Amino acid sequence: MKKIGSLLICLIFAAAVFQPRADAAGKKNELASNARSAILIERDTGTVLYSKNSHEELPPASMTKIMTMLLIMEALDKGSIKMDEKVRTSEYAASMGGSQIFLEPGEEMTVEQMLKGIAIGSANDAAVAMAERISGSEEAFVDRMNERARELGLKDTKFANVTGLPVKGHYSSSYDMAMMAKELLKHEEVTKFTGKYEDYLREDTDKKFWLVNTNKLVRYYPGVDGLKTGFTNDAKFCLTATAKKDGMRVIAVVFGAPSTKDRNAQVTKMLDFAFSQYMTHSLYKKGAVLAEVKVSKGSAKRIRAVTTEPVSVLTKKGEKLSRIKKTVKLKEHIKAPVKKGDPIGTLTITEDGKQLAKTTLVSNQSVKEAGWWQLFKRTIGMFARSN
Repeated sequence: MKKIGSLLICLIFAAAVFQPRADAAGKKNELASNARSAILIERDTGTVLYSKNSHEELPPASMTKIMTMLLIMEALDKGSIKMDEKVRTSEYAASMGGSQIFLEPGEEMTVEQMLKGIAIGSANDAAVAMAERISGSEEAFVDRMNERARELGLKDTKFANVTGLPVKGHYSSSYDMAMMAKELLKHEEVTKFTGKYEDYLREDTDKKFWLVNTNKLVRYYPGVDGLKTGFTNDAKFCLTATAKKDGMRVIAVVFGAPSTKDRNAQVTKMLDFAFSQYMTHSLYKKGAVLAEVKVSKGSAKRIRAVTTEPVSVLTKKGEKLSRIKKTVKLKEHIKAPVKKGDPIGTLTITEDGKQLAKTTLVSNQSVKEAGWWQLFKRTIGMFARSN
């Protein structure tokens, strides 16, 4: 009996010694216990800090508008629309149900006002009006949404409308939604809209309209400045949120929470986890010039290669960086015409041979083809210098 008793004591002791500790990994598993799918990423590097069923295809509801806003911001960048341009509301756009700013057929608002309605009030009517302005129809805009998703390498997404209203064959995943948000936040000026808790439309009229952000975390969680909520009976309560603190920006996505309280609580847990455990080391800001490249037969001889987004390195808090290597690789034989924003190279960041970050470098300006007279003068100038 003494031997059996001693053996039991040893087994109990061994179980205590080798029982897994409640470390950070264990805590991470609890971050979104009440959601169907979730993910947490650091924006600059795209590093996944937490994931739960992140590739499950689910209805995204109004989080769809993250892609809608991305295409709006890209159209603004290209100059095909302008913030102060007025957009007319069609009968179809005005007929949208769900969240809306109650646009009337023929009513005009500026792009800025429409974007405000989409970002703050999740306005379906404004989203369709902007889709029609940019692509001619909602259908054509949806085609572009799906094309853009493919360009971003997203495999769990298919859009059927610009609003997220329930329809068969309209789905995404928390991973894909985080990647769309990452791309949208290259246009950080969008947070001027998504980060507002309240605003007004039709001011100085008898139809003044109060906008209140559907994302309450912009008011109650320091650093949250976007991005988009979503709810339908099928999708339940969804949220893609972003917050910035001490130079680090993170994105948290939740699909299928049972209530707004659960949705906000789980996103809050993920944000708290990210900011308590990790930090970023900024290397370059968006638009940083990293190289100059020759342009063949262009109106300008050289263009600059610039970053399209902030470039950082992520570490656990307290960890130090050692041997960081920055490698710039540029395209050879660039020939005019070149458009502003065209990819012309890559920047890769490595530490001891391990890739930490990689980003595309683009042209900082447009360059037209040089005219024959300009090329003739260059040839004469080269001939004169050689003599």
